[in-house]
Amino acid sequence: MRIAIVNDLPLAIEAVTRVVLNSAHQVAWIAHDGIEAVRLCTQDKPDLILMDLLMPAMDGVEATRRIMAGTPCPILVVTVDVARHSSKVFEAMGAGALDAINTPALAPPAAFSAANALLSKIEAIGKRISPAALAAFDAPRQRRAQTSRPTFPQGHQPDSLVVIGASAGGPIALARLLAEIPNDFSAPIIIVQHLDEQFAPDLAKWLSSHTPLDVRLAQQGDAPQPASVLLAGREDHLVLDCSGLLAYQRYPANHPYRPSIDILFKSVAQHWKTNIVGVLLTGMGRDGAEGLRLLRTRGHYTIAQDQATSAVYGMPRAAAELNAAIEILPLSAIGPCLGRLVLTKGKGHA
Repeated sequence: MRIAIVNDLPLAIEAVTRVVLNSAHQVAWIAHDGIEAVRLCTQDKPDLILMDLLMPAMDGVEATRRIMAGTPCPILVVTVDVARHSSKVFEAMGAGALDAINTPALAPPAAFSAANALLSKIEAIGKRISPAALAAFDAPRQRRAQTSRPTFPQGHQPDSLVVIGASAGGPIALARLLAEIPNDFSAPIIIVQHLDEQFAPDLAKWLSSHTPLDVRLAQQGDAPQPASVLLAGREDHLVLDCSGLLAYQRYPANHPYRPSIDILFKSVAQHWKTNIVGVLLTGMGRDGAEGLRLLRTRGHYTIAQDQATSAVYGMPRAAAELNAAIEILPLSAIGPCLGRLVLTKGKGHA
């Protein structure tokens, strides 16, 4: 891959450049702030950008936002102390960045392990950058016509389940969706967001600040509870087992997406006994599209985010191509739609 580096610190540039050049990849160009990165990206779009967050003139969040709006391409946040800057990390991921990792050190003994960690991230993203996935970054922002709204199946139980999948652009999309869900929403929600597990606890806390619902990381053996939001918290796949409890499983070990949205959706389709609403949000690739189609074929209600409001129109587009979504909606309409579909506390109808 041709990889661009965006950072204002010479030592950081040196450390990241060494990792790239010591692999099979090439350095496309180096920018020293967000303004320069935006300009260079319009002149020479790389396969991947390694983006710092804290820079003068224009920080990495705004640079990510402008690049994804003008000349979109895959972006990996590489910055100092990602845990301390988690809110900015989620802002960048909400703007379309795929993942985040600490800037590698130059000096041993930390240099070797940090370089390997960065290279592993680059390789993992490389496996996900297929021609079809990259097409999602080039898709023009245009509003899709809203589909007609079919009637939700009658006689559904108050223990309906909502499952949501998201990837690039997901943190902000999830925060906005949860903020729009009615306060008396009664169904449990399970979320898979493609994210390094070290960021999962902070993401759960951050999402909880946007909703009165109880947001926490899913634990082995958890049972989905009403008015709760359970977020996948490991790189192992989150599944619903035959007893109706959540579990983490390593296999399939070679799956390019960890945790996988498809694997969660398919397990829920197999083992949840009442109604399910499946939602697929912004993201690169196709993860979740097959699982959403399975939910629809089993008679459950399915929603995909529309192109105009997706930071990266990859996964929702794949779902639309498979006719997996009953509705294709702008992000602002998905939360209220869930409120209408699911029995809420104190109401006897959807």
